[in-house]
Amino acid sequence: MTAITDDLPARLLHEENAGWEAILGGNGGAYYQREMTDDGLMIVPGAVITRDQVTAYFDEAAPWESYGIHEPAIIRLGEHAGVVVYKAIARRGEVVAELNMSTTYLFVNGGWRVAARQQSPA
Repeated sequence: MTAITDDLPARLLHEENAGWEAILGGNGGAYYQREMTDDGLMIVPGAVITRDQVTAYFDEAAPWESYGIHEPAIIRLGEHAGVVVYKAIARRGEVVAELNMSTTYLFVNGGWRVAARQQSPA
């Protein structure tokens, strides 16, 4: 069992970047199917969607071309959980999305998994 240590900010930022890199590579669906908890949810404007719906969305959506994580903050939640909060800027062609993001991670079965991910326009 791994407890949260002083490397939590680096570890969770690594996980957050891995999700974005999967989306950029067109593998967001497979990534979130694997990395979300079974009951994980994504909260987006106007909807709360399940892991399977997240997978289907990313399997059909055009990938983003670039992203940036700005002003990240890490919130510790007990021994085996944490939240990454930040502003994201993502680009796809002429579309630029500025988002306020938060991702709640749980340490489950030897790895950090996404339990909840929220995004809203900045």
